[in-house]
Amino acid sequence: MTASHKTTSEDKRECILTAALELFAEKGFHGTAVPEIAERAGVAAGTIYRYFVSKEAIVNAIYQRQKAQLLAAVMAEFPFEGEARTQIHHFVSKVLAFARRHPQAFQFLELHHHAPYLDDKSREVETSVVSMANEFVAQHERAKVLRKAPDGVLAAMVWGALVGFVRAGWEKRADTGEKGEVALEDAIWSAVRRPTQD
Repeated sequence: MTASHKTTSEDKRECILTAALELFAEKGFHGTAVPEIAERAGVAAGTIYRYFVSKEAIVNAIYQRQKAQLLAAVMAEFPFEGEARTQIHHFVSKVLAFARRHPQAFQFLELHHHAPYLDDKSREVETSVVSMANEFVAQHERAKVLRKAPDGVLAAMVWGALVGFVRAGWEKRADTGEKGEVALEDAIWSAVRRPTQD
């Protein structure tokens, strides 16, 4: 295989993934047909099957890539030795920055959260992310910084607030600028921190 042929093949694969991400974000997995992906990618429908055995294979490749990119964005310069408030600020700001830079990727990840057609590798990625979030909560619960709650509740509450905030911005239902982000972060902290009377 020549270098130019390799580049062309890689470019086609990237075109397919980009087109599929756009369509999955717009129409969902079930609402998107392989010929539509091919048309948007500018390739023949049969060409897609040279790179991916099925539509499920495409969606899993996108899921794993975008989830890894979101995780990398969050973990970059993460203040592991910082206080819980500092860590929450980092998490909130990084997630919202990712959503601003990659709105289709963020929308896609929410549409495909725990989807039944995700494969074992995709589920492993999701499980590892959830485990990290739960360990963060447990660590600060033990330190009596965060309020006690059943497993998964605080992490789900924080993530739900972030997703709702981002969607409100997309739908022009809320001010999601700098002031809005500060208010959101303060509200999240107030919701998860342990009350002083405890």
